[in-house]
Amino acid sequence: MYEPIRTKSVHSTMAGTPSDFPHRSREEELDIQLAGHLSALLAVTDELRALTPSADLDTAAERLVAEVCRLRGGKPPRATPGTAAGGPAGLHRRAHALAGRALVVAASRADTAAAILSAERMDAHAAALADPRELSTTG
Repeated sequence: MYEPIRTKSVHSTMAGTPSDFPHRSREEELDIQLAGHLSALLAVTDELRALTPSADLDTAAERLVAEVCRLRGGKPPRATPGTAAGGPAGLHRRAHALAGRALVVAASRADTAAAILSAERMDAHAAALADPRELSTTG
């Protein structure tokens, strides 16, 4: 009743064929994502340093640069010009959120150093938001 198919199917499967583009592992993708979050946190930290210079922010920036370099195989992060939109309070809120995102990614890839740095930055920005004296200084 049915005639067998005599021609090769026009639909092919991807099984067993080499791909034309490189694939990254989950770890590589998480490294890229974590480096991006830490780079964004560094940019906000630099904006805060311009508004309210402090030794704590200088140290944080140095540690963030070191982590981004480690994750990017030695490539330093690019400097991005900031706008300081929202003043110090807005920058601290943005930095707190970025540090939280970095903490989630660092925890998922079991990167203790990045997780500790992210948690410390979250604490520092939360403390700055809780202290009205820190928010009123605009260097």
